[in-house]
Formats: sequence, C-alpha cells, structure tokens
Amino acid sequence: MAEWSASLFKINNTCNAKGIDIIYEKKRDIIEDLSFFISIPFLKWYTIDIDGEFSSSDRPWSYGHYYEKRKGVDMSKVYEKLLKCYECYQEKIDFKPDVAVVLGSGLGNFAKVVDVKAELPYAEIEGFPVSTVPGHAGKFIFGYIGDVAVVLMQGRVHYYEGYPITDVVLPARLMKMMGAKILFLTNASGGIRPDFHAGALMLIKDHISCFAPNPLIGPNIDELGTRFPDMTHVYDEDLQQIIMSVAKENNIELFEGVYAQLTGPSFESPAEIRMLQTLGASAVGMSTVVEAIAANHMGMKICGVSCVSNLAAGMNSAPLTHEEVQEAANAVAPKFEKLLRESIIKFGALCN
Repeated sequence: MAEWSASLFKINNTCNAKGIDIIYEKKRDIIEDLSFFISIPFLKWYTIDIDGEFSSSDRPWSYGHYYEKRKGVDMSKVYEKLLKCYECYQEKIDFKPDVAVVLGSGLGNFAKVVDVKAELPYAEIEGFPVSTVPGHAGKFIFGYIGDVAVVLMQGRVHYYEGYPITDVVLPARLMKMMGAKILFLTNASGGIRPDFHAGALMLIKDHISCFAPNPLIGPNIDELGTRFPDMTHVYDEDLQQIIMSVAKENNIELFEGVYAQLTGPSFESPAEIRMLQTLGASAVGMSTVVEAIAANHMGMKICGVSCVSNLAAGMNSAPLTHEEVQEAANAVAPKFEKLLRESIIKFGALCN
C-alpha cells in the first residue's frame, strides 16, 4: 500500500506540474496494469501509467468507462475471448446454422424435435461461461428443423450468476459468428399485465433494460458492429408476423407486449413491479434484453417469445419460487414447442 501511495503521489505531482486534472480508476484489482486517463481541455486525450509516463490517444473517454491498456498495448480481452471460443467451435463442429435459438426455462426438451447432427457442451469450449441454474443443461445442439439449419443454446447464463455482462452475451455473439442470421430468444417471465395468467405466451414487441448493464459499454469492438447501434426495431417485424400467423393457425393464444429485464436473482418487489407498470412493461425477467442488444449490434434479425410462468410480486398473495416458474413453464412447453418449431420452419424462407 505504501508503494502504491508513493506512486499515486508521484502521478499527482506530475499532473499538477502540467496543470492537468487527473481522472483515475483502478482496473480490477491488478495494480501493475493500472492506467489513468487525463483530459486536457480543447486538446487531446492522454493516458498515464503507474510510472507517470504519458502517451497520447485519439480515443474518447467518458466517466462511464475507460479504455483498457496493458503495459502500453491496447487490449480487447472480450474480442480475444470470443475469437478463441469461435476457433474452438471450428475445431470441433463442422456445421453452419442459419437460425440460433436460446431455450429458456421449460424448453429443455425441445431438442427432441431436431434432427441432431452434433452437440458441443459449453465446458468443452475454452473460456465459455457455464450455466449454474437448475433446468439449464449447458450445451449447443446443432441440427435441422425441417430444412432449416439451427443451433440451440440449451441453457443460458445470467448476469446474476456472477459473470461479467460480456460473458452473458458471448453466446449470442458466438452464434452469429457461427453463421446464424436469426436469433430466436425465449424465456420464462413474471406477468405484470392484469389480463395475463400463468402459462400465457407473449410475443416480445419491445424491451426495457432496467439495472442490467449495457453489454456495449466500453471501447467499441468495430469488428462486431457500430459504436451507436439504432434500437428502434430490435425485434424484426417480419419474424413477428410469422410467429403470429403460426399461433393463429394452431389456435395458440399469443399475447403481445414489452419485456423488462432486471438483474435478479431476487424476484422483484411489489414496488418495482408498480414502477415497471408505469414504464409500460408487460412482463419481467432476468435475461434476454442484453442478448438482444448484443445481437442487434451485430446485425442479427431478432425475435422473442416469453412464457409467463407466474404473476409478478404484488399481483397475488402467494410468494414466488423458482419451482413455480419451472412447473408453469413445463406445463405450457408442448404448445410453446409447437409455436417455436413451426415458426422456425417458416423462417427458412428469410435465410436464403
């Protein structure tokens, strides 16, 4: 600590001598990798390392994030990790999907309707996050639904499991790199609208991100997408029309609404539910939105259906449990699976 204080004193003295106000932040807990960002009004951005050495940079910086530097070399660990996962996939799997599907609670058996060609457990992918939630198997399944090449994510990871948000969205980014053009997101949620009931299916028309960090915060990875992606039409209207037509053809009740993501793992309080009602949310859960943001950033066509497994806190007097969520999702699984399968088959025309 004394050595660190002396170094900080040296840096402050250096900055004061140059008439510069210092903005500093500790990078994780690794003191030897510490960097500082200095703003000189009307001039350029500068970086100062732990030894008080300056280097100029044209990259803008804001209080919300800082650019990682390690011993004078710019690093993008997030992108490097993604590339390593992709290389691992290429070494193990010879299959290019057109449609990627994230299977939420209750859809673990959906793989039975797939003509499976290969499987890849998450644990066999170097650096890949592994789900710790009951009901999430933890593997990619590759195969065909009808004539459509698909990759199923059987078990997702959540922010509340302790992973950084970039790891939470890594699977969505990886499936895009595999070749998927469409991302079908599914989840289990708590119903906020009074006309919802346990087992209702809701087409996600839009979303609200609440408390969950945006996965695009930090230096933009230009190889993945633009710095400021538009979010006006995250959920593709053509895909929505297909899903609604399939629901109608099969007499499946399908609501439409806005999905809100909070961090979890605790269920929402009644006051938070009232807040979300005021904001216009129809259902709430602990996933999906950050994945949609990352996939939209990469240019994927996105759609989503949420299974309302219970009414949210304050909507009834019963306490909420994960077991209740799982039971309700399992009960509605047959019609959810039918909606998913028939919709994917029709997506095929959009993949050519």
